[in-house]
Parts: sequence; structure tokens; C-alpha cells
Amino acid sequence: MSNTKPTLVILAAGLGSRYGGNKQMDSFTPEGDIIIDFSIYDALQAGFGKVVFIIRKSFEKEFKLIFNKKLAGKLHIEYVFQELENVPKKYVNPERVKPWGTGHALLMLKEVVEENFAIINADDFYSRQAFNVIAAQLRNTDKNSYDFSMVGYSLKNTVSDNGYVSRGECTVNKKGFLTDVTERVRIEKINGTLKSKDEYENMNPIDENTTVSMNFWGFTPKCFEFGAELFLDFLENNRENLNAEFYLPTIVNKMLASKKVSVKVLASDSKWFGITYCKDKKTVQEEINELKKTGVYPTKLWG
Repeated sequence: MSNTKPTLVILAAGLGSRYGGNKQMDSFTPEGDIIIDFSIYDALQAGFGKVVFIIRKSFEKEFKLIFNKKLAGKLHIEYVFQELENVPKKYVNPERVKPWGTGHALLMLKEVVEENFAIINADDFYSRQAFNVIAAQLRNTDKNSYDFSMVGYSLKNTVSDNGYVSRGECTVNKKGFLTDVTERVRIEKINGTLKSKDEYENMNPIDENTTVSMNFWGFTPKCFEFGAELFLDFLENNRENLNAEFYLPTIVNKMLASKKVSVKVLASDSKWFGITYCKDKKTVQEEINELKKTGVYPTKLWG
């Protein structure tokens, strides 16, 4: 049982190449709310006490201008930088523009997070219910244990009508624990059927009720024992690949393989929504407008 409030970590260093802009900072309501606002608001209601933003130095000023004022006195804020040069010198490639991925981002947290924490994407709307279930789980987990968790979603609730998405396909045992997560970098609706690309570039049907990870993980500080060595192997094997990314599920599979770790899958029936493509924006605006209209969120989130 953890006495301290859990921390929320937000993965916000990505560039949003398919969206065509910095979607982390894009406004979705007449009041100027961005997607992250709703995640932080839900986390506060659920009892989180600190937020850590993983960002790039190139938009540090912009981020601090927005959030330091908005969240002053509400919860503790910290910033961690995920830069291309946060790797051993021999792997720094001046031609690379893309961050090293969500797995690399996790490795950046070791010095600032000492309590149980949840980690999320900046551009996904997860729902209040998801924050409540993971907050309860983190509060009831010993911070010295290897008892991790994740919020699982039904694939059908997480796809975009405007193009393909990447998802972590999860294998869950009868007791509700994760046994494997496979990063599927291309899942899309083709003639009304959901299909996923395999390692041989073939598109195969995938069950719409498959449990997927939306990068909403719950960890104790013990998670930092994993991943560093794996990342060095990844760098060695991808020296020439300027777009290769080190994904968080890669570390999770390493954790599971160690047999030390368990990952409890917390179910969410909520419909996720997010912004992979520019065309997704209108749908997200309509969904958020409806949630404000029905009183789930106040018109002005931060008063």
C-alpha cells in the first residue's frame, strides 16, 4: 500500500508527423483547452499529486507558459527532456529528427520519479473512469513491488476513421494478467474489417474485441531496473535506421520475461478518442463539447 499520491507522467516529446503539427499544443474547445488539460483534470479528480511532462527543449518555453500558470497551487509539476542526444555519443546521428520513442522516454524518468506512477500519451483522451481505476490500483500497490498494471481498451473503441493507427496488441490470461504485448504499427479499417500488418507486410484480419494498450501503464519505481540494456542493444541494431523507435511495450515484454513482474490488466469500457490525423480533430471537438454540455467537465476547467 502506497501512502503517497501517485504521479502522472505525460509523454509529450513526439512530433505528430501524421497530424501535421504539434498536436500536444493544439486547442480543442472555444475555451482553448488542449487534450492534456482533460487528462490532468481527470488525474487530479482521481487523486494524483504530481505531473511530470516529458518534452523537448525546443518547446519548453511554450509548455511552461501554459501549464505553470494553469496548474499553480493545484499539483506539483516537473519537466524531463527527451532529446536526440540522450544516447551514448557513438549513436548520435545529426540526420535524425525523430525522438527515440516511448521506451526511451521511460528511461529518462529515473531521477525524478520515486513514487508509483501512471504514464500516458499527450494526445489521447482516456476518460475519467480509466484514471479512477489506475489511481486506485497505484494507491494499493507497494512501491517496492514488481506489481505493475495497465488500462486495457477494446480495439474497436480505439481506431480512427481517417487512417491507420499503431496499437499494442495484448495477450491476457484467464486471471486478468498480461502475458505479452505486440506493437502493431499499422491497424486500419479496410472495407469495414479491421486488419493489422504483420512482420511480413501482410494485412490480416484482427478481432475488434482484442485488448489493446493505449500506453496507459501503472508502474512502481522498480520498473527502472528494466530497459537500459535493451535500449543499448536497440541502438546498436538500428544505427542506420533514422526512424526506428524504441517502444514501451518492448520494455514491458522484457519485464514479463524476467518472471519477476506481473502486469494486471484493468478493463476500460470507455471509448478512447485521440488525434492521429488532422481530420480526427472535428470528432474530438464534438465529443468534448458533449462532455462539457452534459456536465462531465465544467465549461472552464481551471476556473
